[in-house]
Amino acid sequence: MPNDHGTSSGAMRRRFLQQTLLGVGGAAVATSPLAALAESVTLPIGNGERPLVKYPQKRPLIRLTSRPPQLETPFAVFDENILTPNDAFFVRYHLANVPTEIDPATFRIAVAGKVDKPLSLSVEDLKHDFEPIEYVAVNQCSGNSRGFFEPRVLGGQLANGAMGNARWKGVPLKAVLEKAGLQAGAKQVAFNGLDTPQMNTTPDFVKALDVDHALDGEVMIAYAMNGADLPMLNGYPVRLVVPGHYGTYWVKHLSEITVVDDVFGGFWMATAYRIPANTCACVEPGKAPAKTVPIGRFDVRSFITSVADGASVPANRAFSVRGIAFDGGYGITDVLFSDDGGERWRAAQLGEDLGKYSFRAWSIESQLPPGAHSLKVRAINRIGQTQPAAPLWNPPGYMRNVVETTRVVAA
Repeated sequence: MPNDHGTSSGAMRRRFLQQTLLGVGGAAVATSPLAALAESVTLPIGNGERPLVKYPQKRPLIRLTSRPPQLETPFAVFDENILTPNDAFFVRYHLANVPTEIDPATFRIAVAGKVDKPLSLSVEDLKHDFEPIEYVAVNQCSGNSRGFFEPRVLGGQLANGAMGNARWKGVPLKAVLEKAGLQAGAKQVAFNGLDTPQMNTTPDFVKALDVDHALDGEVMIAYAMNGADLPMLNGYPVRLVVPGHYGTYWVKHLSEITVVDDVFGGFWMATAYRIPANTCACVEPGKAPAKTVPIGRFDVRSFITSVADGASVPANRAFSVRGIAFDGGYGITDVLFSDDGGERWRAAQLGEDLGKYSFRAWSIESQLPPGAHSLKVRAINRIGQTQPAAPLWNPPGYMRNVVETTRVVAA
């Protein structure tokens, strides 16, 4: 069973994963008894047919690519619980060589660079030498919902399942950096994990945060997820958690923390994961932005989870509509629902508040006459931000946020 302490049973479970992920070609995954092809689904996007694949520690998930593993959560999962189960949590890697065996007894995180005292920390050091913190936070891929962009853009054609909400436990990055002692002039902190490129011409996946952000007390080195060890494919034994920010910063299998005295210039910061440098992070479709900046916080998003697009609902009878909403950390204060295509809006009832970085559940009743109808939902956060009525566009297909529409037929 999963546990919080990196015991030998946990190590055995990590080695078990190797049977599936060594040489993760499509055929190897499909024929492995641990990753048998269950069936396929068709997502509501162009060329949306995808296999459902079972990986170790995971239920069948929607596979976008096998090397590196990219697995999307089936959207119906988000109606099951406000916390996304570990076995259903999406997976996103950038590099093909993903770790398949990690011994927690020998694993270390190196803290180096512009520090007074370089550190080498084990998982047990994190658990016993620092006060833990715990909170619920959404992890969302920058390209979540990219498949809905029109005109279409390059990149993984994801629907809405490259996100998840979990209760994370670990230690504040601030405490680790303070133990190492930042030197004068420290400007950014860079983070590397155990996944590596297959070819030496591919840049290693290294991300960076400004020192002030790294020291905010909320950025976490997490060793537990929903009360258990992190699944291997979600970063075991430790990962970075950067609440309110896109998953590109949530480095998995975190092994190196390096303090630098300049703006980190690696590919995944200086070239990739950049957005137009304006308030909407958007440009006219087909045009390139004049200037870009690294991607940052989530926009406001809300979804209907209890009714699928194209579903039938009872005519002239009340039925419940449920969903989720979230933003980049201000917190959701209102969710508005329309069952007449946006002509009139009603306030939905909000569920339990699990914190400003969590999904917020909402619900409302609807009753519709026979015929076709458009259900819409939009959320408002504490500073008044909401979604636009029409989707905005940028070349990499990042940060989709729009008033979502679910089309139903009442019969």
